Parts: sequence; structure tokens; C-alpha cells
Amino acid sequence: MNKSKKKVIKKRPVKKSLDKRIQYFLGGVAILAILALAAMFTGTQLENKNSFCASCHTEGEQTFYNQSLAADPVDLASFHENKNASRCIDCHTGNGPVGRFFGLLAGASDLVSFYSGKYPQPAVLEEAFPDQNCTKCHDTIAVKQDMSNHFHALLSKWQSTDPNADACVSCHNGHKTNGDSKIKFLNETDTTKICQKCHAIAGEG
Repeated sequence: MNKSKKKVIKKRPVKKSLDKRIQYFLGGVAILAILALAAMFTGTQLENKNSFCASCHTEGEQTFYNQSLAADPVDLASFHENKNASRCIDCHTGNGPVGRFFGLLAGASDLVSFYSGKYPQPAVLEEAFPDQNCTKCHDTIAVKQDMSNHFHALLSKWQSTDPNADACVSCHNGHKTNGDSKIKFLNETDTTKICQKCHAIAGEG
């Protein structure tokens, strides 16, 4: 009589199997981290070029980019460009590395929208342009506390009491070409209306 031989199944040690899985997981995380850093570095280098911004944001950014190439500034943005003071990305991101990081995230989102054919043309500013994007460079603008600068010195107070208060870009719009270069590209008609709004609130208080 033949005795049937039982197959001996060797079990892999649980610890070794777990160690391998952890190694694969950590290796995958490391590869993703390297790819993310490479993408961020590449994105940062590309976003430093105004022409790259205009290549996706076709309108009205292409118009704004063309304005920035003019020999004589025609708006506040081209004035900054003319003085080598800032690029698109310098104004359109928040302060410091954190601000730049969130700017890159927004840019990545825009890139996906653009290539999926869902990017609106002309482009629209989806969120209000924050004062912090201006004051990260113009941080001493409210220091001078006298009548010639009262509109800057009292702006934060107006904003704290009125949810409909204006912002830096209400007067200092970067891309409008109807401003007067002699008064830093302000449009006197527009700014007078904003002055009256603030004075009306101040009169009530």
C-alpha cells in the first residue's frame, strides 16, 4: 500500500513579508516625493517667465503681456515690469514660500483646466486680489500718518468696519490703461468715487 505523501507548505515568515511591503511603500512614497519636487521646481522656473503665463492664460493675459513689452509703460503692471520690479508671479502669489506654494497649486489647477478644454476665455479672476499681495513689497505704505497719506493709513480701519470696503487694487488696478502716468497710473474719476465711499462711512461713524 502506497502511503500518500503530504505536501509540506512552507509559510513565509510574516515579518519578512511585512518588511517587504513597508519597503515597497516607502520606495513608492520616495519616488512620488521626488516627482513632486521636480514638478514644483520645473513649475517655479516656468512661472518666473511672463511669456509662459501668457501662453496658457491667452486672454486677457496675452494683452497684458503685450502691454508689458511696450517701451513706455501704459499701465501699473507694465510700469513694474519696466522697472524690473516684478513679474506676473510676484504679484499673483502670496507672501513667502507658502504663498508661492499655493500659487503653484492654483497654477497646476489652471493647467489641468486648460488642457481639458474647460479653461474660461477670457480668463477671470476667481478670487478677490488680496491687499497682502501688494503690501508684501509696499509694506511701509501706511506708515506715514498725515493728510497726504490718510487714504492708505485709514484703509485697514475702513475695511474692518465695512464688508464692502475697497482694496488696494480698487484704485491701483494693475492692467487698466485709463490711468494717468503722472499720478502712478491712477484714474482720478475712479479714485474720487472710492474716496467718497470711504468718507460717507466715516461721516456715519
